[in-house]
Amino acid sequence: MNRLFRILIVLFGGFALASGNTSAAEPGRQLYEVRTYLLGENGDEAAIDAYLSEALLPALKRQGIGPVGVLSGAAQDESGVRQIVVVIPYANADQMLASASKLASDETYRAAAKDYLARGPKQAAYARVRSELLVAMDCWTEAKVPAGTLENQERVYELRLYESPNERLGATKVDMFNAGEVPIFLDCNIQPIFIGQAVIGPQTPSLTYLTVYPSDEARLEAWKAFRAHPDWKILSAEAKYEGTVSHIDKFVMVAKTYSEM
Repeated sequence: MNRLFRILIVLFGGFALASGNTSAAEPGRQLYEVRTYLLGENGDEAAIDAYLSEALLPALKRQGIGPVGVLSGAAQDESGVRQIVVVIPYANADQMLASASKLASDETYRAAAKDYLARGPKQAAYARVRSELLVAMDCWTEAKVPAGTLENQERVYELRLYESPNERLGATKVDMFNAGEVPIFLDCNIQPIFIGQAVIGPQTPSLTYLTVYPSDEARLEAWKAFRAHPDWKILSAEAKYEGTVSHIDKFVMVAKTYSEM
């Protein structure tokens, strides 16, 4: 067992004890990297698109990793920072830890990524990359892309992050999802792609989920139905769930043409 893998096991175990979520430490649970390319003023979105579509996604597919989502736009982002969000699902920690070394030895990937990786600091394609690591929750154990999703050119996505005041309340919000929030989603045509609790990230304790809709109008109607749903009114009124969310980030996004989500 390599040293990095041992560190990850310790990290997951400590996270589970701190949050009260013992399922986070279970082996084989799907993991998600949510990687955000922050373009900044001088970012080169076309160069990032070329790298992702021609080099990274094909290489990950050769490793058996996918579907990989690539999203852009942030209609609800008050910062106005241009960004590209990449969602990479891993079957387990072994696959995640092996991926980087496999990329380094993948000659096809290296050839396709040559121009992108040869850029110096004055030609950087982005200002920085920010990533968080999530573990799948009991209510939605793996990333799923419903049949026909990729064929709909009008579809939109909503990426939400729910931040909690402390680990106990963060675990309670996870419990709220697991206890019945997702069936209400589905009943209101809010279709999840993935749902995960943060293990590593700048806003822990938190959970993040991605949902997809046939159109933006359908998204607005779905959330209107959710807020009025009688089961949601009962669930949200339970005293133990009060105060579980201290901050919400919401991004309405569209998929890149080469996205697999």
